[in-house]
Amino acid sequence: MSKNKKRTNSSKNKIIIPVVVFALLFVAIGFGMSYFKKNLYTVMKVPDFELTDQNSKAISNKDMLGKVYLVEFFFSKCPTICPIMNQNMKYIQNEINSPDFGIISISIDPENDTSEVLKNHAKMVGATSPNWHFLTGDRNYIGNIADKFNIYVGDKEDEAESLNHSGMIALVDKEGNLRCRFDENNMPILYYSGLNYEDEKGKTPNLRGKYHPDREKLIEDIRKLLN
Repeated sequence: MSKNKKRTNSSKNKIIIPVVVFALLFVAIGFGMSYFKKNLYTVMKVPDFELTDQNSKAISNKDMLGKVYLVEFFFSKCPTICPIMNQNMKYIQNEINSPDFGIISISIDPENDTSEVLKNHAKMVGATSPNWHFLTGDRNYIGNIADKFNIYVGDKEDEAESLNHSGMIALVDKEGNLRCRFDENNMPILYYSGLNYEDEKGKTPNLRGKYHPDREKLIEDIRKLLN
């Protein structure tokens, strides 16, 4: 009888141990998924920059410390994606409505986009926040800043490409770190899209698209960083 009991207990242990291990693994995966959903990835320190805004005031990355802010590259005469990006920024500005939130919009066409031009553009766009800075300066310097952000801007010397640029937006925390969320595969997305889309998942860009998936993600992640 004693040997039979030992065999029975041994059999039970062989069943229970894998079940417990599997349960613990399932819990660990659950915690891991929760971590990725709740936390933002630190990409890098924001590169140093100093440019002139629409009020002819020098603005640098150091001036933005203590604020959560977005960075985009655009130009005022852009007929395609820039108006969409600016309008999505305006929407975020109105939704967040915090003195600790800001936006940096850097022109890649500084020869046209003087401070005066940018001031008029800011009014047209509906930029009401004192922390929304439309910046201008030397084109080569701006190109270098874009390179350091790893956001595409066309080569100034290439006439066909010089005013081309990415529709991506960088999210920066109060300490001057570039931050982002994780995607469905738990990989950092690095940047957010400032474009509109035909579909809810943001697979097909469309200037007249009614979906703005990354705009909503940005609002959620900005609030996380503000809190």
